[in-house]
Amino acid sequence: MTDCFFTGVRIICVVAQQEYNKKVCLLGDPGVGKTSLIRRFVEDGFSDKYIHTIGTKVSKKIVEFSDLNTRVSLLTWDIVGQKSIGLLESYFKGAAGALVVCDVTRDDTLSSVDDWVKNVRKVAGDVPIVVIANKSDLLENAVVDPQMVAIAARRYGAPYYMTSAKTGTNVELAFNAIGRMTLGEPPLSA
Repeated sequence: MTDCFFTGVRIICVVAQQEYNKKVCLLGDPGVGKTSLIRRFVEDGFSDKYIHTIGTKVSKKIVEFSDLNTRVSLLTWDIVGQKSIGLLESYFKGAAGALVVCDVTRDDTLSSVDDWVKNVRKVAGDVPIVVIANKSDLLENAVVDPQMVAIAARRYGAPYYMTSAKTGTNVELAFNAIGRMTLGEPPLSA
C-alpha cells in the first residue's frame, strides 16, 4: 500500500511495509542438530545437551528484508526426526518451505535428505528447499564434504549451507535464505 501526500513543495509517497507469516519445516534425521539450529537462530544460544524432540515445537522469529520492504514471521516447525509419512503429513500441510538438515559427521543423514524432500513435497507441493549440512565445527570428524552436499542440493534446485549451531556459522544465512525463497525471491549470496 502506498500513501502519498503533498507538502506544499513536493509530493512524498510512503510505501507501507509488507508483512507475511510463513510456515517452514525443519527436517532431518534424529541428532542432526535441528533443535540446536532453531535455538541458535531464534535465541542466539547453544547447548551441548541432546534433547530428543517429541512431536513438534514451533518457534517464531521475525525477519526483516529491507531490500524487499518486507517483514516475515518465520514459524519454524522443529519436527520429530522420524520418517513415518503418516505421522508427518499433518506437520507438512501448509508449509511454505523446508530446511532439510544433515550432519557432516554421519553420511547416512545426507542419504536421508532425499526422503525428507520427497515426503514434504508430496504433501506441501513444490515448496522451496534449503539444504543444511550442520556441525561444520567438527571438520576433523567430517565424512560429508561440501561437494557431496552441493550435489544433493542441486537435485532440488536448492542452495546449501555448511552450518554450525554451536558457533553460529551460516545459521542466520540459511534461515534468511528460506525466508526469502518463501516470498519467491532468490537467497542472497554469502
